[in-house]
Amino acid sequence: MPTTILAINPGSTSTKIGVYEDYKELFTENIALSLEEIASFPRVMEQYQYRHDQIETALKKRGFSLSRLTAVVGRGGLTRPLESGIYTISEAMKRDLRACGTGEHACNLGPLLADAIAGELGVPSFVADPGVVDELDDVVRVTGHKLFKRITIFHCLNQKAVARRWCKEQGRSYEESSVIVAHMGGGVSVGYHRNGRVADVNNAFNGEGPFSAERSGTLPAADLAKLCFSGKYTEKEVLKMISGQGGLVSLQGTNDMRVVLKRAHEGDKEADLAFRAFAYGIGKAIGALAAAARGRVDGILLTGGIAYSQEVTDAIREMVDFIAPVFVYPGEGEIEALAIAGFRALAGEAEIKTYE
Repeated sequence: MPTTILAINPGSTSTKIGVYEDYKELFTENIALSLEEIASFPRVMEQYQYRHDQIETALKKRGFSLSRLTAVVGRGGLTRPLESGIYTISEAMKRDLRACGTGEHACNLGPLLADAIAGELGVPSFVADPGVVDELDDVVRVTGHKLFKRITIFHCLNQKAVARRWCKEQGRSYEESSVIVAHMGGGVSVGYHRNGRVADVNNAFNGEGPFSAERSGTLPAADLAKLCFSGKYTEKEVLKMISGQGGLVSLQGTNDMRVVLKRAHEGDKEADLAFRAFAYGIGKAIGALAAAARGRVDGILLTGGIAYSQEVTDAIREMVDFIAPVFVYPGEGEIEALAIAGFRALAGEAEIKTYE
C-alpha cells in the first residue's frame, strides 16, 4: 500500500494544502480566504471550522478520498520554545495553541486541523520544525537590559528544509556545515545554521531584524518608547505597526515587492529607496551573522516568496558574495517539507518527539 500524506499550512490570508504519495506530489492547492469572512472572526481560533470545511471541500473537488491518507502533518504553531524535530500532536500542544499564550497567528490552527482530520481517520498526525524552535547560543539571548531577553520565532521549517536541501546538493552533512539562510516574505528571518542548529536568528514574528513586506524590523528604541507614551496610539495599534502594518506596507502601502519594483522602474524615487533599503537590511544582517560565524560560512541561501525577484537577490548578492557563494531557492517549500517530515516519521527515519 502506498504511503499518502496530507500537509496543511494555514497562513493569514490562505490555507495551503498538499497531498503526497511515496514522496511524490499528487497536488497542492492554495485555498484563498475571503478577507471579509476572516474579518468576521475576532479571534484566530474562531476560524477553525471555516478552514476545516474549506480543506474538505477542496479535497472533494479534486476527487480525493480522505480514506487514502496514512498521516496528516500540520504547520507547527506558537507553543513554548521547542527543540527542532518532528512532534506528535498531543493534548498538551493543542491546549497551549488554543490559549495563544505565545502569540495569536493562523499557524496555531495547523496542528488542530491536522489532528482533527487524522483523528477522524484513525491515522497519526505530526508537526515538524515549528516556528518556535529555539537553538540559540546563550550569548545571543543577552540584551543590554536585565528585564529583556531575546527569544526567537522564525521560519524554521523553510530555513531548515532549504539548508538541508543545499547540503544534500553539495554532498555535505547539515550537521557539519555552516550556512546563513535568509527567508524573505511577509516576515524576514536571517539565521546562522551551525552544525545542524540555528545558533542565531532574529525574531521575525515580532518584527525584529531587517524590515520585511509587513513587519517594521528593529526600530529606534527611544523613539518607539516616546510613541508608546504619546497617547496617540493604543497598545494594539503599536503592535500592528510593528507586525502587520510595518515594512513595505508602511513605506509603500503594499506588501507586494513586485508593485514596489514596478513603481521604481517608472521613476518613483521613494519606491526605489524602499527596495534598496529592504535589500540593504538583509545584506547587513547576513554580514553580521558572518561575523558570528567567525567568517567560516560555507554558503548563503536566499529563500521565501520575495526570492523570486532577481533584482532583490542580485542586490543582496552584491553585498555578501565576498563572504561565501550565494544560492537562491525561491518560494517557501513548506508544504513539501511537511510532507517529507511525515514520510520520515512513518519510515522510522527520525525520532518522534512528544510535547508535554
